[in-house]
Order: sequence, then structure tokens, then C-alpha cells
Amino acid sequence: MKISILSTSPRKASNSLKVARYISSQLPQDGHEISVFNFEDIDIPMIGRASLDISHLTLFQKNLIAVWEPAELVIFVVPEYNWTTSGELINAMHQLGEKEYASLFDNKVFAFVGVSSGRGGRRPCIEVGLLVNKLISFLNVHSVVSPKLFESHETARNLDEGGYSKGNAIYEKGIADFLKYTLEIAKKWHS
Repeated sequence: MKISILSTSPRKASNSLKVARYISSQLPQDGHEISVFNFEDIDIPMIGRASLDISHLTLFQKNLIAVWEPAELVIFVVPEYNWTTSGELINAMHQLGEKEYASLFDNKVFAFVGVSSGRGGRRPCIEVGLLVNKLISFLNVHSVVSPKLFESHETARNLDEGGYSKGNAIYEKGIADFLKYTLEIAKKWHS
């Protein structure tokens, strides 16, 4: 299965990237092609000011599409900023939610991980999940949003700079349960 993990924080060396790396390391490597993509160099123009031109994409935009489009399972690692997510991610969804990019939302399973430095993460996942569901409907494509979320609480206390666990058994079990469920949904969807 082709799995893309999108770390959607625009910050350099973000907690979201640590979580994305950890998720990648916890997925079974056999039988899966796993990619991690980072939003830290995002350059998608703001909606209402400019539009993405499919024939003139930047390197970041081309790479994002190249990682996302072939994926059967897309895991969004969503940062929490003041109880919501980044404007860059919401803007990317608005810009890519057009007919010429419909393949990004077709025949996929989407899953969400919320990243917080405190005890949050759920609300950004729910908001982005609602937006993805709306885009699937609007674009008239066939995909599914997995109902199970993972909230990465106190991320810096649980993962080191490289995205390795610091040994919190509850955190590790939470990610393991999320990934097991998510992979089961993806296998059912794609069988």
C-alpha cells in the first residue's frame, strides 16, 4: 500500500514533523511504500489573491502532488495553533479542492493526527476532516475519512528532536492503536 504522511506545519523542525517521522517508523515496512512530506517550505498562494496554475506549479507544489496523488492512505499530521490549525493547511485545501486536482481526493483513505504542545489536537483534526469530507462530496469522488483520530498531547515530552519515542507507554500504545485501526480501514477500502 502507498502511504503518504503529510506533516502540515509550516514551522521549521516542528512537532508535527516529529510525529510524522514517528508514525513512519511505527508502520510495518513490508508491503508498504511510505513517504513523509513536510509543509515547512509551503508556497501555495492565498485564496482570493492568486490560484494554483496546474501548468506552472512550483517545486513544492509539484512535490506535494507527487507524494499525495498516488497514495492509497493519506495521513494528515495537523498542528494545533490556538485551538485550530494553520491557515496554510486550510488555504492548501481550498486551492487544491478544484476539479483539476480531484485525483488528490479520489480512491483514498484519509486519517488525521492532531499535534499539540499541551493537551489538544482533536479540534483541528475534526475541522480538517470536515473540510476533506466536503471536498470529496463537492468533487464527486470516492474516498473515506477514517473516524479514528490520534491526539499527540505534550508532543515534546513524548518525542525527541528526531521523532523517536521517549518511552511513554501510553503514547506509544495510542499511536499503535491508531495505526492498526487506520490500516484495517485502508485494507477494507482498497480490497
